[in-house]
Amino acid sequence: MDSIKLTCLHDRHVAAGAQMSPFAGFDMPIQYSGIIEEHNAVRSGCGVFDVSHMGEVNISGADAEKFVNHIFTNDIAGAPVGKVFYGMMLHPTGGVVDDLLVYKRGENNFFLVINASNIDKDMAWIESQAEGFDVEIDNLSDQLGELAIQGPEAEKVMKEVLGINCEHLEFYTFEEMLLDGVHILVSRTGYTGEDGFELYAPTDAIPGYWDALMESGRAVPCGLGCRDTLRFEVGLPLYGDELADDITPVEAGLSMFCKLDKPDFIGRDAIARQKAEGPARKLVGLLLDGRAIARHGYDVLDPDGNVIGKVTTGYQGISVDGSIAAALIDSRFAAKDTKVMVQIRRKTFPATVTAKKFYKKSYKK
Repeated sequence: MDSIKLTCLHDRHVAAGAQMSPFAGFDMPIQYSGIIEEHNAVRSGCGVFDVSHMGEVNISGADAEKFVNHIFTNDIAGAPVGKVFYGMMLHPTGGVVDDLLVYKRGENNFFLVINASNIDKDMAWIESQAEGFDVEIDNLSDQLGELAIQGPEAEKVMKEVLGINCEHLEFYTFEEMLLDGVHILVSRTGYTGEDGFELYAPTDAIPGYWDALMESGRAVPCGLGCRDTLRFEVGLPLYGDELADDITPVEAGLSMFCKLDKPDFIGRDAIARQKAEGPARKLVGLLLDGRAIARHGYDVLDPDGNVIGKVTTGYQGISVDGSIAAALIDSRFAAKDTKVMVQIRRKTFPATVTAKKFYKKSYKK
């Protein structure tokens, strides 16, 4: 078994008394003061996450744009430098290899941010598709760290604590710059439903930024526990839950990120066919009666007790009231307000199908 990896901030997390746990092959902080407190800090102020476990891949060369457009569902052709795109890499069957962000750094220079659990798989898949393309593929995952500074106060904290002015950055754009002689990349996307920024820098520079944020008292350290509750409440997917090798973007309600009018991309035919025919399964939101919590993998049943799907994520709401879940279920039962049941251990609990977004996003317009 491979040894567990550590991020460049691991010693800071341990010294701060964070609850640590293995995640995606890394020893990661799950919580510091507590998931609810950290969740609320991001919703109302500013929280900072160590997401240095994420993978980064740079693709350059004469065919870089053509290649990325071939392996990526969204359309990056002719985009301006500084634009960020969300989308997926697909198997020919339409299942998701990974969901990712693509940053356009130059006319034939693209920066891909991939999920930590998929770094090795993604690299092997990307390289396997590169035959016939004039591209250079560089895995930068071990060289870069990443902080996510999130919340309505994030813009002020970036400027007043770190000296990074982000006022001009629009949603899903980025800028590369020198900060005290260090090359950094700053983007404005966010995985919490709040305004926020991602700061990429060499691993030896990240601890200094973290320390400055902690010493300022302006940003609360946050673990992966509240990162999950925050993204789930606003309907953002997590690979391994709402997306997987056997779950398509159409089933997950993400087909808007699959641009069928662009030149062929891997998996396009499968997505076009599924969109035309309609998927057999759909991802829906569930509101459970009572306070029982539906966990990943729990069965969803129709009123007659037949299994019609499974829960992908479930929590007792923090920013919203009630026990909420997302589930991938038979499309026949996916209409809003449909009554279903969730099997939780030996009992079943009534639930109502609802939208996947339980909380309104607060991104900067």
